[in-house]
Amino acid sequence: MKIAIVRLSALGDIFQSMIILQFIKSKYPTAQIDWVVDSFYEDALKGNSDINNIITVNLKKLKKSFSFRELFNIIKRLKSLSTYDYIIDLQGLLKSAVISSFIPGKSRFGYDKRSIREKFAALFYSKTFSIPYDENVIKRYVGILNYALDLEITSKEIFSKKPIFNYPKNDNPTTKKGLIIIGASFESKIYPVEYFARVVNSLDLDFIVVWKTAKEKKMATELVKLTNKSNLSDGLDLSALKNLVANASIVIGGDTGPTHLAWAMNIPSITLFGPTPMERNFFQTSINHGIKSKSNVNPYKINKNDDSIRNINPAEISHLASKILKI
Repeated sequence: MKIAIVRLSALGDIFQSMIILQFIKSKYPTAQIDWVVDSFYEDALKGNSDINNIITVNLKKLKKSFSFRELFNIIKRLKSLSTYDYIIDLQGLLKSAVISSFIPGKSRFGYDKRSIREKFAALFYSKTFSIPYDENVIKRYVGILNYALDLEITSKEIFSKKPIFNYPKNDNPTTKKGLIIIGASFESKIYPVEYFARVVNSLDLDFIVVWKTAKEKKMATELVKLTNKSNLSDGLDLSALKNLVANASIVIGGDTGPTHLAWAMNIPSITLFGPTPMERNFFQTSINHGIKSKSNVNPYKINKNDDSIRNINPAEISHLASKILKI
């Protein structure tokens, strides 16, 4: 059996959706599973033993400097792939639907027009699955997988999932540290530095502050200056980030890739939500919790001017972290 999973972006969504692979392999251990992804996020998939081949498409480059030659090369390469028994588009956007349509396949699955924002995407599938767009994303992934591959994945199985990467654990408790994820994809998803400092200073744990961009490094440096129990991370590639998360005591940050990686790796975490929908974007477990501001969020139209994440009390985060870590 050959299966192609289409999930082009973004980082946190890729990490979350990768948990489905283990459920496919559990029922179909000899299945070949290939993953189609934007080349910008290729490294996010590396190291998952359930993926046979990573197939990249350079959509960011195509968008930045559109050329018919580059588009033709993408289409030609996809059409040259051998035929898949199942093609499953987990993303449900027009771009992912179009990409999936160029891949040779016997059955092409996606969400129906009532289940996605870009309704024309549903026209590119041979079979469609119906589930509310505002339903939890993990339940959406599991739902379409159950439908396409005749699986019976339950919430109980999600709670007992295996980590998506097998990184060696450091068993020395004195070297365990918490991680603060200082940045996010847009400004209103970022928790204030001075509030993070109050969280760090209130917990009996050392922290590493993780940054990616120059702006995030500036914020991280400011946070380190405000505490005596945190250090700046190095500039991390994704492999180093995965290893750091795998060995963290707890990960605290906004609705962004590294905090979702912690969830997918079964590492304790607290994810902070302001302008994005916690009920949709987060699947809570006994060690992974979310805290949502009191603002109302429309999942169909995110308000990037909603800065309500600033209203989350640092004491609430500290109390929850202490409870999770039992300190």
